[in-house]
Amino acid sequence: MIRILLADDQKLVRAGFRSMLEAEDDLDVVGEASDGDEAVAACRELRPDVVLMDIRMPGTDGLEAARRIAADERLADVRVVILTTFDLDDYVYGALRAGAAGFLVKDTEPEELIHAVRVAARGDALISPSVTRRLIAEFAGRVKAPEPSPRLNALTEREAEVMQLVAAGLTNDEIAARLVLSPATAKTHVSRIMTKLAVRDRAQLVVLAYESGMVRPGWLAP
Repeated sequence: MIRILLADDQKLVRAGFRSMLEAEDDLDVVGEASDGDEAVAACRELRPDVVLMDIRMPGTDGLEAARRIAADERLADVRVVILTTFDLDDYVYGALRAGAAGFLVKDTEPEELIHAVRVAARGDALISPSVTRRLIAEFAGRVKAPEPSPRLNALTEREAEVMQLVAAGLTNDEIAARLVLSPATAKTHVSRIMTKLAVRDRAQLVVLAYESGMVRPGWLAP
C-alpha cells in the first residue's frame, strides 16, 4: 500500500482527493493537514510515502513545509508533491529546490493524479515531467549562464549521459531503452549519480543539471 498525506487548507479539496485516491486498491490516505505546520507534524507521526501539498496555505505554506520535510533525515523516504494552479512563479521553482519531488496542476485529470502518486512513491520520475522541465527552463533562462559545477567532475561519461536524460524527464525504463541498457543498470546509474552529487531525489538532480549548465534552456521541447 502507498500511504498518502493530504495537505490543503480547503476541506472540500481534501475530501475530493481522498475519495479519488482511496478508490484504488493500492492507495491509502493515512492523514490530512490544513497548513504546513500540521503537514510536517503529520509526516513525523505517520511517515507517509507521498504528501500531496498545496503550495499556498495560511500560516506555514507548502514551500516551507516541503523544505522542512526535505531537511529532516528521519523523513528521507517521504516524497512531497506540490499542488499548484501553475502560475509560473518562483514559488514552484523554489519548491523543487526545497526538495519537492515535483508538482501537479490542481485541475489534473484523476487518472493522472493517481499515476503521479504511484510514480512519486517509487521515486522513478518527476511529476508531470514536461511541465516541470518547462518551468525550470523558464527560470534558468532568466539568469546568466552558470559556470560548470566542479561537482559534476565526479561523474563518469556514462553517468553524465544518464543525468542529462534524467533532466529530460525520462524514466529509468526509458533511459535503459535509449542507451540499450537493462532497467536495473539504468536504476543503478541514477542511484550512483544521486549519491555522488549528494542530492535527495530526481527532482533535485534535474535542478542541479540546469543550474550547473549541464542542460540549458531550449534544449528540450516545450
